[in-house]
Amino acid sequence: RLHLVTWNVGTASPPPDVTSLLQLNSLGPTMDMYVIGLQEVNSRITNFLSDMAFDDPWSIFFMTVLSPLGYIKLSSVRMQGLLLLIFVKHVHLPFIRDIHTHYTRTGLYGYWGNKGGVTVRMSLYGHTVCFVNCHLPAHMENTEQRLDDFEKILEMQFEGENIPSTLDHDVLFWFGDLNFRIADYGIHFVRESINNKRYNLLWEKDQLNMAKKKEAFLQEFIEGPLQFKPTYKFDLYSDVYDTSEKKRKPAWTDRILWRVKNLCQHASKEGEFPEEQTISVTLNNYISHMSYGISDHKPVTGTFGLELKPLLSDPLVTLNPEGEWSAEHDVLISYSAVPEFPSSAWDWIGLFKVAFRHMNDYVTYAWVEDDEISSNKDSKQVYMSAAEIPDMGGEFLLCYYSNNLQSIVGISQPFQIQPNRTLIEKDLTQEENSWMQKTDNLESHDEF
Repeated sequence: RLHLVTWNVGTASPPPDVTSLLQLNSLGPTMDMYVIGLQEVNSRITNFLSDMAFDDPWSIFFMTVLSPLGYIKLSSVRMQGLLLLIFVKHVHLPFIRDIHTHYTRTGLYGYWGNKGGVTVRMSLYGHTVCFVNCHLPAHMENTEQRLDDFEKILEMQFEGENIPSTLDHDVLFWFGDLNFRIADYGIHFVRESINNKRYNLLWEKDQLNMAKKKEAFLQEFIEGPLQFKPTYKFDLYSDVYDTSEKKRKPAWTDRILWRVKNLCQHASKEGEFPEEQTISVTLNNYISHMSYGISDHKPVTGTFGLELKPLLSDPLVTLNPEGEWSAEHDVLISYSAVPEFPSSAWDWIGLFKVAFRHMNDYVTYAWVEDDEISSNKDSKQVYMSAAEIPDMGGEFLLCYYSNNLQSIVGISQPFQIQPNRTLIEKDLTQEENSWMQKTDNLESHDEF
C-alpha cells in the first residue's frame, strides 16, 4: 500500500497537523510506503544554505510524524523548491535496493532549478520503481513548454551501471504541480461547473487530457478520474477561488499519474507463452484535501495498491542480538549473509531505537570486519563495547548497512536492552543520601 502526496506549499511552513493528509486515521491496513512530493518549498538563499547543511523543516516535520509509527526516511532529493521524500516501514528495508536520486533543471533554459523534476528510483522486491516529482512552467499558453520540459526530464539518465532509463522502469509515478490549465472555457462557466459539481464538463478541455490524446509518449500514463474540485488557485486559508485582481481561472494543476511497463510488449519467441505480468498497480483513492490552506494550492493524494510477485524473498543478511543486552558488559551480534552478498570492509551494523528516522540516526555502530570476534562458514560474530550501549535501555533494532549497495540489507526483530543496574543503584543511593541529608536538616531545624 502506497500513499502518494503532491502539494505546492507556496514557501509556507508545515501545518500543525497532517493526519487527514496522510490518512493516519484510516480504518484500513496501514500504508507500507509514503511518497511525498512538494513544490515551492522555501528556497531563499539563507533557508536553502541552512537546509543543505541540515534537514529542511518539511523533512524534519514528516520524520517527526512518521518515525513513531514505524517508518524511516528511505531517500530524499531536493532541487531548490522541489523536494521528494520517501518513507517506508522497517520490514521492507532489506528488500529495497539500488536507490538512486537525480534532479533535472528546466528553468531558464536548463540553468535554473526553480522548475524541473526530482527523481528517486529503486528496486522493490526485485521490481524497478521510479518516482518523478515535477514543477512545470505556469500560464495558460505554455502547454508545449510543459510537454517539452517533461520529455527532457524523462530523458535523464541515472549515474551507475545497469540502471534502466526512466521509461524502462516496471512502474513509473509522475506527479507534481504540472501546471496544466482548462482551455477555451471562460471563468464563469468553469466556476459554475465547479459549484454544481459537474467536473466532467471540464475534463475534455483540461490541457493534460487533451495532450494525452495527441502525444504518443503520454498515452501509456494513467490517471484516476478528476472527481474533486480543481486545486488551484485559492485565497489563503480558505476554500474560495482567487479573489485578487488577477482572478486566475481554476485548474487541476496538481496531478498524479502512473505508467506500468507492459511486460508482454515484446513479442515472445515463436511457440512460447507470453511472460506473466508480475506487477500491477491499483488506484484505491484519488482526492484533494480542501482543509489545508497554507498555500494557494490544495494538496492531492493518491492511495495505491502495488501487487508484486516477489523476485526477492530472502534478505541478503540475517542478524540477531545474542543473549541479554545491557550496558553492564560488552554485547554480541551474530549475522549470516547469502553466498552472493558483496560484502565490504566498510559495511557496518548499527544499533537504532525502534522509532529511528533515517539510516544515519543510529545510537552506535560496529564495523563488521574491525569488530569481528569469530567466523565460520555459517555465521559471524561482532561485538559492541559496553560503553556504547545506552544505560537507560529500551527497545532497539539492529540494521546491517552495505557500503557497496548503499542501503540497509538486513534488519533484526525489535529487542529490549535492560537498564544498567549499577547506574540505577548508584542513582538510588544518591537519592537516598539526598533524602537523608534533607531529613537531618529538618531534624536539626526542629531542635533549634
